[in-house]
Amino acid sequence: MRRRRPEKRSINPDPKFNDLQVSKFMNYLLVGGKKGIAEKILYDAFDIVKEKSSKDPVDVFKKALNNAAPHVEVKSKRIGGATYQVPIEVPNRRQFYLAAHWIIDSAKKKSGSPMSSRLAGELLSASNNEGNAIKKKEDTHRMAEANKAFAHFGRGR
Repeated sequence: MRRRRPEKRSINPDPKFNDLQVSKFMNYLLVGGKKGIAEKILYDAFDIVKEKSSKDPVDVFKKALNNAAPHVEVKSKRIGGATYQVPIEVPNRRQFYLAAHWIIDSAKKKSGSPMSSRLAGELLSASNNEGNAIKKKEDTHRMAEANKAFAHFGRGR
């Protein structure tokens, strides 16, 4: 028998923009529990975004996350000795999680400049529907589209 699911922790909105998504993104960004550094990186990235695009950085941030969020993904399901890639719809919480991680990972992969400027560049390109995070989303959608024939396996959980 499975144990009970852990209760969802509530997180506080970030102090500067009073936004829950910004706070959550910051938590995904932090490494080794160093929240102060993650905060500085994100706020510096927002300053760079504001400087480059002269738009509200939180709007750019939300648009980038919206654009990078996948609507369907594939999940491996074993049926009768064979493993199928079954396309399933992505819940909203997971959409945010995946989009945030794809943006952060693509910023981490670039080298040469400080993390804040790499993150700012990635946020700007994702808000314009380009960049590695968007490419990752399109690949995920393409894979789900290719395996649409197995969609009927995903219904009866």
